Amino acid sequence: MMDLVERVRQAGVVGAGGGGFPTHVKLSGKADTVIANGAECEPLLHKDAACMEHEAPAVVAGVRHAMEAVGAAAGVVAVKAKNAGAVEAVRAAIAGTPVQLALLGDYYPAGDEYDLVHEVTGRLIPPAGIPLDVGVVVANVETLANVAAAVEGRPVTQKLLTVAGAVRTPATVRVPVGTSLREAIALAGGATVEDPALAVGGLMMGTTIFDLDAPVTKTTGGVIVLPRSHPVIRRKLTGDDGMRKIGKAACDQCRYCTELCPRYLLGYAVEPHQVMRGLGFTATGTAHWSTLAQLCCACGLCTLYACPEALFPKEACDDAKVELRRLGMKPDTAREVRVHPMRSGRRVPIRSLMRRLAVTEYAHPAPLLEAQAAPRRVLLPLRQGAGVANQPTVRAGERVRAGQALGGIPDGALGAIIHAPFDAIVAAVGDGAVALERAE
Repeated sequence: MMDLVERVRQAGVVGAGGGGFPTHVKLSGKADTVIANGAECEPLLHKDAACMEHEAPAVVAGVRHAMEAVGAAAGVVAVKAKNAGAVEAVRAAIAGTPVQLALLGDYYPAGDEYDLVHEVTGRLIPPAGIPLDVGVVVANVETLANVAAAVEGRPVTQKLLTVAGAVRTPATVRVPVGTSLREAIALAGGATVEDPALAVGGLMMGTTIFDLDAPVTKTTGGVIVLPRSHPVIRRKLTGDDGMRKIGKAACDQCRYCTELCPRYLLGYAVEPHQVMRGLGFTATGTAHWSTLAQLCCACGLCTLYACPEALFPKEACDDAKVELRRLGMKPDTAREVRVHPMRSGRRVPIRSLMRRLAVTEYAHPAPLLEAQAAPRRVLLPLRQGAGVANQPTVRAGERVRAGQALGGIPDGALGAIIHAPFDAIVAAVGDGAVALERAE
């Protein structure tokens, strides 16, 4: 009989919160605690809260399966206290089980693994480490619901995501993987602005695109629709050269980016203001300052909230990390990690973050819709998470059934299998994706 971890691998389960790490790999380790991450701290997104509110038994079942796989005695569902419906549903689902509930504050980025592990267990992940280094496995709540489905033989073919921003009826929707963003947005009544920009995955850590026909993948947590003139969109479209020139000329080393950095406040060697300082050392010294970017989690708080001059310290850290990897420089893991005494007072409330982002007018509930998308055609990228792309196992013109694997991952490689979301005919295979058309 196929074991639990192999069932999860065959089902193609990956981190549904955006990270996309293959879940079967996480479940192959050993830990004493499993944390279901329901923090969902990206402004305007509600899909994790909806998942817990409507699928709490599946989430808790997934936690218990994960506990069994890694040998954990403790299981915890972490959810923001403000999400009353989710809290009530989880409380009911954990009754009589060893799984506990942890209530979180409404701040950003509560869902960061380093922050979450410390909040729930009091442990500090070692610099450049992972939760498993301190005996913890962290997985998104939707991921764990997918684990429960995998144990029952159902692969990942559907995705929950929030559609919010400049749409007529903000909503959380469930769509087949591969559905176009255009069709997902239509479920929320359509965009209320012409030629919109799309923040896929969120305003803080998501990507900005303009292609409404881009597909929903296993990692799409939401799409925020905004006018192209919105200040966040304008900032995200600033070119790399412009970011560097502005930073080099205007940064006055005020330290706000560092003093509000969540990783710095946890005690890690992350100091964005010093990375910005390095922009001025184009001839020598750049690598010295850049080392203080290596443990940055790219949450974007420094760029989109902390900096009073609207500079780009997060992007400077991104560039620094790329350069240090090119030079083969490793993070300093010997420095003692000691939580900053002002950490609790410097957390950034989501309400304050939304004001800074100028999106309070879009702060509306996004309840789960019963209406389901039924696209005629879907486009399934062969790579939908961390690791390598699928090697296609189907050909154009072939009939496939719902749940059938469309590709495979080479032995020993990191990756996740993709599956057909409905009975279909393979329309095309190529350009890194499989296109399916619904069978009559």
